[in-house]
Amino acid sequence: MAAGMKLAAFCLLAVASLPLLAVADCECEASADEDSDKGRALTLKIAFAAGVILATAFVHILPDAFEKLGSPCLADGPWHKFPFTGLIAMLAAIATLVVDTIATGYFQRAHNAKPAAAIGDVETSDHGPHGGGHAHGVASMMVSTPNADGGGTQLIRHRVIAQVLELGIIVHSVIIGMSVGASESPSTIRPLLAALTFHQFFEGIGLGGCIVQAKFRLKSVLTMALFFSLTTPVGVLIGIGISSAYDENSPRALIIEGVLNAAAAGILNYMALVDLLAEGFMNPRVQNNGRLQVIVNVSLLVGTALMSMLAI
Repeated sequence: MAAGMKLAAFCLLAVASLPLLAVADCECEASADEDSDKGRALTLKIAFAAGVILATAFVHILPDAFEKLGSPCLADGPWHKFPFTGLIAMLAAIATLVVDTIATGYFQRAHNAKPAAAIGDVETSDHGPHGGGHAHGVASMMVSTPNADGGGTQLIRHRVIAQVLELGIIVHSVIIGMSVGASESPSTIRPLLAALTFHQFFEGIGLGGCIVQAKFRLKSVLTMALFFSLTTPVGVLIGIGISSAYDENSPRALIIEGVLNAAAAGILNYMALVDLLAEGFMNPRVQNNGRLQVIVNVSLLVGTALMSMLAI
């Protein structure tokens, strides 16, 4: 079963890479109207993806964490005396905030240092009486252009968001893969496989939208797609390896799964609410267009509804 899932993941990765290679060979330039339409379409896709990720965290992962850490099998420990699930989810959200801000600040400082170094090189290389001032003026205009600087800052944010989001999804993927691999009951494996398929499909849509928005190079896109594709099969292999000694109702298994689920829920909640929804809905393009606001909200509700229906 693990080999089949690896083969399926490889096929999906190969198919997903074909459009990227086709785009790389295209030399046509899009018009301004097409760029605007693409921007609106991407906003709708991100709103839908955020709804999927939000529902995954609130409807699927967090209830599982409460169930595991609230199990009667943990009656002897402190797990029934304090809401550890909420605490772990909160701490995971705070940790994601810390990673998000530190990574964004680091890459932003590195981005700002590059134009400054370029200006210094231009000023020291031109010793002419008029050339130096002219070069300095051109360089200053290039650095102070709002579109160039703002675009770079926004791109950094999108890339950090995509990478942190993948971290949260990977944690969840390993957990659900381990559940499938460790289970030895066909009646349990069948619904788990169905849930895994739909979870990975919708989470892949959400992560894929963020990766496209981040405009990574092809190598980075393929690397992130590979990690996303292989984490669940790796989790299945781990589950198969420990299946002989694994008891899903043992205190150790319940605590490990509950803690990891709560952490994944906290990460995805933060990413959906702060990095995707807040940033997208507060975008001036959305705020200045009433029709787009309505469509974005509908897209968000559709994403949450589809993912919530899987809980049935």
